[in-house]
Amino acid sequence: MNIDRFELEDFEIENTSVWSFPKRGKWATHDSKYRGNWSPYIPRNILKRYSKEDDLVLDQFVGSGTSLIEAKILNRNIIGVDINPKALKICEEKIKFDSNTKSNVTLRKGDSRNLDFLKSDSIDLIMMHPPYSNIIKYSEDIDGDLSLMKLDDFYKSMKLVAKESYRVLKEEKFCAVLMGDTRKKGHVIPMGFNIMNIFIEEGFILKEIVIKEQHNCRATGFWKTNSIKYNFLLLAHEYLFIFHK
Repeated sequence: MNIDRFELEDFEIENTSVWSFPKRGKWATHDSKYRGNWSPYIPRNILKRYSKEDDLVLDQFVGSGTSLIEAKILNRNIIGVDINPKALKICEEKIKFDSNTKSNVTLRKGDSRNLDFLKSDSIDLIMMHPPYSNIIKYSEDIDGDLSLMKLDDFYKSMKLVAKESYRVLKEEKFCAVLMGDTRKKGHVIPMGFNIMNIFIEEGFILKEIVIKEQHNCRATGFWKTNSIKYNFLLLAHEYLFIFHK
């Protein structure tokens, strides 16, 4: 597959703790068809700031492959893991393009809570966008799919994810996690900060908290009506936590 556009003429690496990308980003094979996938501007910024060419990167919630595309363009080697075979098939198609780099892209069906196929201290950068508990369900009955779990089980699973992430990451390297919050009975559940604390409890040091503004959420119309009716604020942000080992 030949792609005309890899680089962005107006791209500048972010240098504040608030990120906002109104344009989704449609270069290379990126698209927004996979619900809940992160904007390619996010992995591009993470890769450029926290890794270098030929590094080995891990994304254990690879989804539709946004991070794979960016790693391939930027000449980083990357391992993409997902428990959902449908996601991996999408990834296979997304990475079928020619580029001027020699990066290796590896796909693997696996459970983010158990990365036993990876050696300890072997990864140069981790970047992940886990499901936000069961807000969006990515499968119907896959055992171990975190997107099917209620909050308590989700937190327990993310503790195992954090533990494995710490194990496989090299010393002095970084782990980036994008996470949002949710509501229950009109009150905010601070899922983002709860996940942040889980990673800190497993040994990571918090380097940065980025506030990422959300744009064009599919449910905006429904929630806007209800926010007025029941008097609550729309959640229009996510957190990008940068952890240091």
